[in-house]
Amino acid sequence: MVRSLVIALAIGYLSGSLPWGLWLSRWLRGVDIRSVGSKNIGATNVYRELGPAVGVPVLILDMLKGLLPVALVPGLPITAQFPGGFEWCRIAVGLAAVAGHVWTCFAAFRGGKGVATAAGVLLALAPQAFAASAIVFIATVSISRFISLGSILAAITFPMAFAMFNDGAQRPTFLLGVIIAGIVILTHRENIARLTRGEERRFSLRKGSRT
Repeated sequence: MVRSLVIALAIGYLSGSLPWGLWLSRWLRGVDIRSVGSKNIGATNVYRELGPAVGVPVLILDMLKGLLPVALVPGLPITAQFPGGFEWCRIAVGLAAVAGHVWTCFAAFRGGKGVATAAGVLLALAPQAFAASAIVFIATVSISRFISLGSILAAITFPMAFAMFNDGAQRPTFLLGVIIAGIVILTHRENIARLTRGEERRFSLRKGSRT
């Protein structure tokens, strides 16, 4: 059981740790994304500074590094003895992937804010609740043009939507949704401060927009 636990967590963490924003920015544009814009390696900063040709692939890859381990690892024979069974294995792997994105071992433990990877995890776990979160995200960003606000509200929406679609808040996945919402809020604490001061940068589809 301990072996299954360690292997599942390790795979989830290493998958989540892959810093695609850092790597693709360097490989495709010769830019260290940590030196421009918000200096964050996540898809939003990559998109703003280097455009959709780099930002969109980073977004997709960051989502996949959360979705794929959650979808695949619990079915491996080597994780069959995971403590608590299949659902707890999926949850642990997903949480490890988000932790890997936020504290990546490939970039001095300074990663992104966890939103895209968390989105991949939640999509794998509960598509209906994820869809509700995605609607909240799109609506919030469309109206306010604040990616940070949309991310926070979408993260908060997931556990509530999961409870509604899955007959209450008794499932372990609900707990994961609450933990991920807490992580997203924690990693966006500087954005929250800027929002309250009216200094948060609005999102634009145009590369390099400073609005």
